[in-house]
Amino acid sequence: MSIEVSALAKHYGQQKAVDEISFEAKPGKILGFLGPNGAGKSTTMKMLTGYLKPSSGRAKICGFDTQTASLEVRKMMGYLPENTPLYTDMYVQEFLLFVANTYQLKDAKLRVKETIEKVGLAPEQHKKISMLSKGYRQRVGLAQAIIHNPEVLILDEPTSGLDPNQLTDIRELIKLLGKDKTVILSTHIMQEVEAICDEVIIINKGKIVANATITDLKKEHKMTSLEDIFRKLTS
Repeated sequence: MSIEVSALAKHYGQQKAVDEISFEAKPGKILGFLGPNGAGKSTTMKMLTGYLKPSSGRAKICGFDTQTASLEVRKMMGYLPENTPLYTDMYVQEFLLFVANTYQLKDAKLRVKETIEKVGLAPEQHKKISMLSKGYRQRVGLAQAIIHNPEVLILDEPTSGLDPNQLTDIRELIKLLGKDKTVILSTHIMQEVEAICDEVIIINKGKIVANATITDLKKEHKMTSLEDIFRKLTS
């Protein structure tokens, strides 16, 4: 398993933001990680990436513990947070070369060029990030997440701010990446989940309330709409 989560929890005083959740994610699969606002999605993702320390439990990325082997985890993983922190005074190429060099990539310039083409940034690559639209900034965020060719991708709202044409392109890219990587994707857009995800986890009030393929979920709840299932489990 590329991702193994066991009894993972995060508490803030009496509040249980994440309440002892356990799950696995496999290579070659895209896992939709769903839940209402405040359910614990982003908190879980931050613990998986090592940006947040769990109160208890453990998580492993490609066999490396996120708390005791954080450097190895970051080499194996790409992360696109909900609000991507970008150096907006840098040019697109300059920023991605900076990221490539932090990973000490061989042929860093070639890798930057390939990644720019892959995420559709070529028309904007000579601009400052501050001059880009929200959609293109999101592409820069995705580019920095995949530039080192990680085995695991954790994407928090990756299509936020994209227009319909950009949305289609990025969805296709995520599907392509998901063929040989382990991808966890958080989103509020149910059509997106149905379009690109193989399996779904729904979290509510810090607990997992569903963990299955979309087909199995629909059979179990005798519903054809993932949105209706989501409402039923989280209302």
